[in-house]
Amino acid sequence: MLSVLIETRNNEEALARTLGSLIGGAVEGVVREVIICDTGSTDQTHYVAEHAGCQYVASGGIAAGIRQAKGDWLLLLEPGARLVEGWIEAVVVHTAKQTMAARFSRARGSRAPFLARVFSGNRALAEGLVISKRQATSLSKNAGSAEALARGLATKKLDAEIWVAQAKQEHRSSK
Repeated sequence: MLSVLIETRNNEEALARTLGSLIGGAVEGVVREVIICDTGSTDQTHYVAEHAGCQYVASGGIAAGIRQAKGDWLLLLEPGARLVEGWIEAVVVHTAKQTMAARFSRARGSRAPFLARVFSGNRALAEGLVISKRQATSLSKNAGSAEALARGLATKKLDAEIWVAQAKQEHRSSK
């Protein structure tokens, strides 16, 4: 029913946390497959995906993952995001009735203070994205990344929460 796509780059630890929150969906038969769309990782991301039984797409980005997906509906997540209990029913209800894309609500402890939200750059995938494969396929033709695909979409709010991934910090070493 649902194909989960996660675009990664050097996110082995964050990816493991996200995959853990999907186990219930796999057990219930809602998550059909998880596809990891890697964009050049040099860490152990590949092994995390492999050990979790995910499909691993090493080139072609999110567009390649969308083409490979078997589900009629896709769930796009950032590495490190964790779905809160109750998400399965909300997604099932949405995909049975709707055709438009949807996002999760941020879990209360995951919400940034007002001024931090105003002055920080919003990540389009921070709240995840449930989207029909048909719409995602169309949008992926002009989007170079999952983030670009999700940006600017009109969406419905699901009656389920997500712990958003922490913004990835670029580490610079001084020598």
